[in-house]
Amino acid sequence: MDWLERTAKLRQWSRSGTRAPHKPLLFLYALGRYQQDGDGELRYSAVEEDLRRLLEEYGPPNRTTPAYPFHHLVSDGVWEVRTERGPGSPGTGVRELRAVGAAGRLAPELRAALRREPSLLGRMARVLLELNFPPSLHGDLCDLVGLDLEPAETGPLPTARRRRDPRMRELVLTAYEYQCAFCGFDGSMGAVSVGLEAAHVRWWAFGGPDDVDNGLCLCSLHHKLFDMGVLGIGEGQRILVSQRFVGRSPAARENVVSLAGRPLIGPQPGARTIASAHRSWHGEQVFHGSPRPATAV
Repeated sequence: MDWLERTAKLRQWSRSGTRAPHKPLLFLYALGRYQQDGDGELRYSAVEEDLRRLLEEYGPPNRTTPAYPFHHLVSDGVWEVRTERGPGSPGTGVRELRAVGAAGRLAPELRAALRREPSLLGRMARVLLELNFPPSLHGDLCDLVGLDLEPAETGPLPTARRRRDPRMRELVLTAYEYQCAFCGFDGSMGAVSVGLEAAHVRWWAFGGPDDVDNGLCLCSLHHKLFDMGVLGIGEGQRILVSQRFVGRSPAARENVVSLAGRPLIGPQPGARTIASAHRSWHGEQVFHGSPRPATAV
């Protein structure tokens, strides 16, 4: 049984670029807990709030209950659920999962494979991260689920069917003249730019191409906020800021809230602007909530 291939297929039902990270998020959480506690079971009532937080922060804009992946992950052969009545999940009803003491854990065959080959856990986690989330979110996700991945567990994915274009960063940063498209940050150390990154508008994991019209030059802060759905791009290439974002400090207001309604900085004349299809995908699949009104200048 190829556990990496099975892990890669968790989201196969997704069509037309629709994000469905519910099972991957639960699986990441279960791997993190297994790394800490071996064979320990995860009682639904005890982990429900953790799973809800993961879905709210890293899931798509449309909300769903954590009961959905808790029940349905069983069908992928990597997870099992037991209740006070015995083996088997009672379904996706939140009240029922709580009432019968439903508890889940990694499937017995997978636990045995992880005991034989401990490094398998890190490789499976890498597959989940690479196929469902942009790199800017990997570290925070690992921290949140308690996963400790070794540096040696980096490198090409064994399940990868596409290769990233290493030229994208240079092409995007050149198009935007080495400044953040949201705030204008253009720091450098000598001849080397620092704190600037090439962000995919439509995530690479969901078919986003390594093209300039799917890229933005962003500083590290705004790249992460863009991938978290705090920031987006609206009509007329203007910046969107989610009403769900809360920032009371002057720094938060200046660096985030005040961006609402501002036009993007760049790209330079002759470079392709963001394609409407990629902008629409980000608005539907990543941006959270409603946009704030434009800030008065």
